Amino acid sequence: MQITLLGVGSSAGTPLVGCGCATCISDNPRNKRTRCSSLITLDAGENILIDTGPDLRSQALRENIKRVDAVLYTHTHADHLHGIDDLRAFCQIQRSQIPLYAKEDAVAHISQKFGYALREPMATFWDLPVLRTEVIHQDFALFGVKITPIPIIHGKMHIYGYRIGNLAYLTDVSEIPESSLALLNDLDILLIDCLRETAHPTHINIEQSLDYIGRIKAKQSYMIHMTHDLEYVSLNAKLANQEYANVFAGYDGLKLSFN
Repeated sequence: MQITLLGVGSSAGTPLVGCGCATCISDNPRNKRTRCSSLITLDAGENILIDTGPDLRSQALRENIKRVDAVLYTHTHADHLHGIDDLRAFCQIQRSQIPLYAKEDAVAHISQKFGYALREPMATFWDLPVLRTEVIHQDFALFGVKITPIPIIHGKMHIYGYRIGNLAYLTDVSEIPESSLALLNDLDILLIDCLRETAHPTHINIEQSLDYIGRIKAKQSYMIHMTHDLEYVSLNAKLANQEYANVFAGYDGLKLSFN
């Protein structure tokens, strides 16, 4: 299987509008961060999105994505949900309904805010998204692959990360409960929130992210959901000088293979 990091940026993206900091004016493409989302491509060719951020259309064009077979939602903040209407293009191409998998409260939010998109297919009308929701509470199989929801805390919200095979995706983390850490053994790849240098009430910072990386002990770990406070080259240099091996800054377009 393969994961493509479609976006590793925070809710404002990078460059930040109106900002002239070193990261925002950098000509290094790895400092250009769209809103956080990823794409899992299975061996048989199915594509599973994790979240539909507001940059989904541009991400799909950049990565030449031509189909989406399902979406896993971590939570329903705007930077992870409000590209949902861009799923319309894939419904049109595929002439099929796309299932959305999420926690019960997330499904309720999607149904209330984007109810027009939750509809059954019609033979000749594809001018709106054609989606359906599925509430998930525990492990389930999707296209023959086991998906494990990982309960995590994001400020006052209880949301999901996901484990797919030997990969875990944990965005928007302020705390990982001990019971969830127990679900993260023997990982090849960990993708984990790392908002900025300083503390934040709803996200972990570099120090906290590295602490969780040390506890989880994946073979490789990558920082995601980063603000413009973190410059790519400087962050990688900082990570190379800490005690944990194989820890890197993620970037838009990064592709990783896993089992």
